[in-house]
Amino acid sequence: MTTLENLWYGNIRPVEEFLADNKEYKELLRIVAKNRGKLEVTLSAEQAELFEKYYTATNEMNSVSEAEAFKYGFYLATRLSKW
Repeated sequence: MTTLENLWYGNIRPVEEFLADNKEYKELLRIVAKNRGKLEVTLSAEQAELFEKYYTATNEMNSVSEAEAFKYGFYLATRLSKW
């Protein structure tokens, strides 16, 4: 199976590959989790629900942004390879 086919079928996950050993990312993830935990215990039920909606929407927005950046990078790489 070619690299492109593996990518298509989900056998290769670029985000997981480049973040697996990224110390900066892991540290930021730890900080986010710690602060989220601290924040959640201070919220009322209504605030917690609103915060969860915000958090979910932010994650979805980041996912869309990452996918678009990947697609643009792939497009740019294929155009550059023609030169």
